[in-house]
Amino acid sequence: MASKQQGVKPVTTVSSAGHSRRDFLYIATGAVAAVGGAATLVPLISQMNPDASTIAAGAPIEVDLSPIAEGQVIKVFWRGKPIFVEHRTKKEIDEARSVDLASLPDPQTDQSRVKEGHDQWLVLIGICTHLGCIPLAHQGNYDGFFCPCHGSQYDTSGRIRQGPAPLNLAVPPYAFLTDTKIRIG
Repeated sequence: MASKQQGVKPVTTVSSAGHSRRDFLYIATGAVAAVGGAATLVPLISQMNPDASTIAAGAPIEVDLSPIAEGQVIKVFWRGKPIFVEHRTKKEIDEARSVDLASLPDPQTDQSRVKEGHDQWLVLIGICTHLGCIPLAHQGNYDGFFCPCHGSQYDTSGRIRQGPAPLNLAVPPYAFLTDTKIRIG
């Protein structure tokens, strides 16, 4: 019998608990593929998000009112439009409220153009309603806004008083966050 077993080679088996070199290669290849897949997907997904300038263009803006002196007008930009923020004097408010509404081409009360309790703050979209020019503040016959392109004149409430413009200067959506800060948009 010993002569019959000489041609048989002994078989070595690996237990399932041990790891082979092939198992390591499978795991390493899978890990590299997962990292490579994630590295490829991140830029693809992030390029679908809107550009930062696009987000900023439509986002609300906050304006600090505390540095604006009485009688001063500042210009900020929201959605690519100039926004006039005016700290009106008592005289300007009284002038705006004493106007006969029947004499206005686009009748609106001054109270409907400002926020209650914050009558001194006038917030307007600074685009002339005639052809889209940008009016000048504290100019014209009404000491409000004057569009030098075609002569439209607005009063201290931004209402059209004279010239070819058909409508008052628009009031953007805004809210007071505190007595000295507003959010436009």
